[in-house]
Amino acid sequence: MTDHQFTYAELAAQPAAYWTGLAYEALIGFTRDRQAELGFTQPQFWLLRNLSGNDLSPDGEGMTVPGLQHAMRGYIRPEDDLTAESEVLVERGWLTRDGDGRLWITEAGEEARVGLKRHAPAIRERIHRGIDDADYVTALRVLQQMIRNTGDAPD
Repeated sequence: MTDHQFTYAELAAQPAAYWTGLAYEALIGFTRDRQAELGFTQPQFWLLRNLSGNDLSPDGEGMTVPGLQHAMRGYIRPEDDLTAESEVLVERGWLTRDGDGRLWITEAGEEARVGLKRHAPAIRERIHRGIDDADYVTALRVLQQMIRNTGDAPD
């Protein structure tokens, strides 16, 4: 990507898929780099969130790795190895595994999840710097409409 300043007409003619792809990779890379600096990975955080009854888990029940992969199918990346990531969390004492292979969040894991979540606002602030909420909402609405225009439904 260059620092070329496109004219209005040039921008209007640009392919949205190209720019959304660049944005996706940049945003995921930035977020994951910040999390790595803080000592955790995005998949580890997602595991904790999906197993916590205080977050994404509807019932706080344990789940198998395949069940977690299914639950995360909308945002997990192909290179994410939930088996390896869960092993790290078991070793840290943040998760346990029962005899049926289900993972469960521990009290220490819940405390870690809450602590890790505290970093999200600073990461978001850096990403959103110089963008007012009205422009951000407009961008999301445009993307949602493009998704609808292709016959899909934005989640």
